[in-house]
Amino acid sequence: MAQEFKLKDITTLSNLKNCDKQEAEVEGIEGGKVVIVKVQDQVHALNANCTHYGAPLAKGVVSPEGRIVCPWHGACFNVKTGDVEDSPAPDHLHKFDIFEKDGAVYIKGSQDNIKAGRRQPKFHVKSSGQEKVVVIGGGSGTFGAVQKLREHGFKGSITVISNEGLPIDRTKLSKALITDPSKVWLRNEQWYKDADIDFVSDTASSVDFKNKSVSTKSGSSYKYTKLILASGGTPKKLPLPGMDLDNIFLLRHINNAQDIMNAVGDKGKKVVVIGSSFIGMEVANALAKENDVTVIGMEEAPMDRIMGSKVGKLFQGLLEKNGAKFQLNASVDSAVPKSNGSNAVGGIKLKNGTTLEADLVILGVGVAPGTEYVKDNNDVQLEKDGSFSVDENFAVKGVKDVYAIGDIATYPYHGPGGNGKPVRIEHWNVAQNMGRSVGQRIAKPDQEQHPFIPIFWSALGSQLRYCGHTPDGYDDVITDGELNPDQPSFVAYYTKGDEVVAVASMMKDPAMSKAAELMRVGKMLSKQDLQGGKDLLQANL
Repeated sequence: MAQEFKLKDITTLSNLKNCDKQEAEVEGIEGGKVVIVKVQDQVHALNANCTHYGAPLAKGVVSPEGRIVCPWHGACFNVKTGDVEDSPAPDHLHKFDIFEKDGAVYIKGSQDNIKAGRRQPKFHVKSSGQEKVVVIGGGSGTFGAVQKLREHGFKGSITVISNEGLPIDRTKLSKALITDPSKVWLRNEQWYKDADIDFVSDTASSVDFKNKSVSTKSGSSYKYTKLILASGGTPKKLPLPGMDLDNIFLLRHINNAQDIMNAVGDKGKKVVVIGSSFIGMEVANALAKENDVTVIGMEEAPMDRIMGSKVGKLFQGLLEKNGAKFQLNASVDSAVPKSNGSNAVGGIKLKNGTTLEADLVILGVGVAPGTEYVKDNNDVQLEKDGSFSVDENFAVKGVKDVYAIGDIATYPYHGPGGNGKPVRIEHWNVAQNMGRSVGQRIAKPDQEQHPFIPIFWSALGSQLRYCGHTPDGYDDVITDGELNPDQPSFVAYYTKGDEVVAVASMMKDPAMSKAAELMRVGKMLSKQDLQGGKDLLQANL
């Protein structure tokens, strides 16, 4: 039942300007908070925290069109409705009436909604009609697509073919090596049952695009009217001697994390991580405090091709503070067993002759598009890297009623520096936003879509935020702040000519979120602007 609740320490709304935001406590409700936002001369009140990881939205970014963006990971909400506009937020916000009375400010709503802090989409659907959506794969893109389908009233059947179980927050695998599936589920089993979304534990083996049918390894067949390909990436192995030894692990699924932690056991192990990618660095960071961890990288600094040597060396320093060691400018020759006749790995031999002892080895050397089920299909032409070429709506070129999202999709990028250049972006959050777009496209084909800017984040001893993309690389990096491992606090601007094509930050929230919004509307500051002293956070949206 809706009630009136007084807000603490706020007596008027008249001093708010458009795009202002303010957090306020709700009297009489322990922990109850709302964020007050003014846009287009209207004042709105919503739950105060992002429904992803709980960031205070009052520290985020408000756009004139009525979006409030999380300062941590770029999740976006419509201030007029509380609805999610961009992932990774899974749940909407409750919206409350707000008004002045007797020299105070009040909201009107239910106590439960204020305390809940979120509005979970709930469905009680019984599929009907002839429409059949089949999804191959069970990752972030799948989650975004199936939730959006039901949110927009899709009544047809939805079948997900995946051997991964329910969709999970895969970002937590490398950052925390969580082994309990229920702790990383994006939704529990009952939610999918209520939404009448059928999960089939199987693997797609082929697609008949002419007859609109998917076959699986178990021998089953599934007809579709719309097909969403979301099969994700397949972790790469190293084609080197000894890489088939025991205790050499990939990390992609929950069972991989379980195998790694079983091998780590009671800690104190010698762990070698091959690859100084984000996955490799996150795993190393997660294990370094209680194990002897060495990271092997081919670059002069971790991720220097993507992030630049200054930022890469900062990442290295952060992990070294945590106890990790590095072998850089290094190439792997082979894996060697513990002893003659043993099938367990005992070390990694480098091409310079060095051998690193290892109780276990973790590979973080990238992924390839998981599209094996269509590699011999003449109805679709894959890109050289094995991905699908899709249009702006993520529709697969050359076939009808088929979409591809996530790691397997090469799509035209229209962000800064993109100009429609085909790119494939392996970000968990990009996949989810692609899925949301496709779900809306299928359920509401005439409804306007809005673009999104790629965003990712990483746990490397301090939280990294990143937005944008560098399809043609970058030719300069402008840094503002401290790149000191003892107290990192910076914004890095990646430029191509005078254009800023990507932005990274640590301890400078909401710099990344503001940059992503500026990029989205084509108002990102230029290199010349930055060198002239203009402030990102003061730039007009």
